[in-house]
Amino acid sequence: MELFLDPADHRSLTVQLYDQVREAIADGRLAPGARLQPSRAVAEKLAIARSTVTDAYARLTAEGFVEGRRGGGSIVTGSACVEPSPVATPTALTPTPGAAAIRRYGSDLTTPARYDLTAGRVDARLFPLADWRRCTNRALAGLGDQYGSYGDPTGSPELRQALTRWVAQSRGVAATPEQVVVTHGAAHAVDLLARVLLRPGEVAAVEEPGYPPVANLLRTLGAQVVGVPVDEHGLVVDALPGNARLVHVTPSHQYPLGVVLSRERRLALLRWAGRHGAAIVEDDYDSEFRHTARPLEPLHRLDRDGRVIYVGTFSKILSPALRTGFAVVPTGLVPAVTAVRESVDVGPSPFITAALTTFIDEGHLGRHLRRARRLYAERHRVVWSALTRHAGPRFTPLPAQAGLHLALLTPDAPGDDELAARAARRQLRLSRLRLSYQFSESRAGIVVGFGAIATPDVPTAISLLRDCLD
Repeated sequence: MELFLDPADHRSLTVQLYDQVREAIADGRLAPGARLQPSRAVAEKLAIARSTVTDAYARLTAEGFVEGRRGGGSIVTGSACVEPSPVATPTALTPTPGAAAIRRYGSDLTTPARYDLTAGRVDARLFPLADWRRCTNRALAGLGDQYGSYGDPTGSPELRQALTRWVAQSRGVAATPEQVVVTHGAAHAVDLLARVLLRPGEVAAVEEPGYPPVANLLRTLGAQVVGVPVDEHGLVVDALPGNARLVHVTPSHQYPLGVVLSRERRLALLRWAGRHGAAIVEDDYDSEFRHTARPLEPLHRLDRDGRVIYVGTFSKILSPALRTGFAVVPTGLVPAVTAVRESVDVGPSPFITAALTTFIDEGHLGRHLRRARRLYAERHRVVWSALTRHAGPRFTPLPAQAGLHLALLTPDAPGDDELAARAARRQLRLSRLRLSYQFSESRAGIVVGFGAIATPDVPTAISLLRDCLD
């Protein structure tokens, strides 16, 4: 630990050293068995006599806080008796009202559960660890001078080129590498875009129900956030406020209800944005997993005015641990987004971008996705079959054609606390639909995620879910 001396302190240098070490032992910064710095090293670092340090250590030893070991220096004893550290006083600083109003979203992932039906999770067993390890090893060996560099704020040219090819092949999104900005996931992309496109106090529209972290993020940036209802055809365009400057939408697989924004609504949304001079953030977070119908064209592909920013993420198709996503930005916004990105966090990791580039270029991502699609499609079929078999007055499953979750409406479900207690007793982890509502009366329901649970466990988990609702 670092030691400090204050020349203006009325205490002697020995006492100052003694007090600092004793306080470190008391508050746990120096645990039993920890070795104190050698007295000679401390004396040299602080430019004081070695005897000053040895006197402080001798007093700690005499009082039982440390013990000397032949050839091992001074060690903190396991039986040191110290009074409890004082409770930390609350800070004089307070968060802004907007920040204080934000609550964390999602389920408690720390409680052990045998059956995980949490939304937004993926199957860790699918991660292609051997392929990824080879790509990371190659990236480590090839970084060279980049170890001393922060890298490009928008990501390496090689990764942006690979992503350009990827979105063109997988989603029909036409872009140039210069339009691609690599981010730390979809939320980071939304953050950058909102910083560039919204002034404090301007209106941003989000889906209701929707993904609360996006609304919370926009609020922290000073936006006035408005919820827009979602029906069986997706976002209700006619309900958009005319003064909205930005609309965040999940058209391919709406979160959490799972509906797909119809083509008519897509065209209507683009016309609305043109009339009102608004931007559309198309969050395509898990559209790679289609289970039944053919996908509709992305909004970005239908856009003719450069009002749509396409946002993608590797959190669902590969791993959330990579913290990597991207945005396809209209050319006119690229300089501002790049400058803001550099100001916020400099840029993405050159190591991760190099590894991901190799992973994509060598075909590992494509092979992984083909395997994951087969597994998730089968799991979706098993989940839907189990839900419809148990469906009745207790819950109604809503159909979904894509993604890794399904929504259930549970009009007679117990309260959230009681439901959580019942689920915990059955080793079941759930996501509640109520948490997705922020602007209107919530509907009782459950968001059933099937990304993390093993397929053979699905029937048992759905049966336990029915028991929770009975």
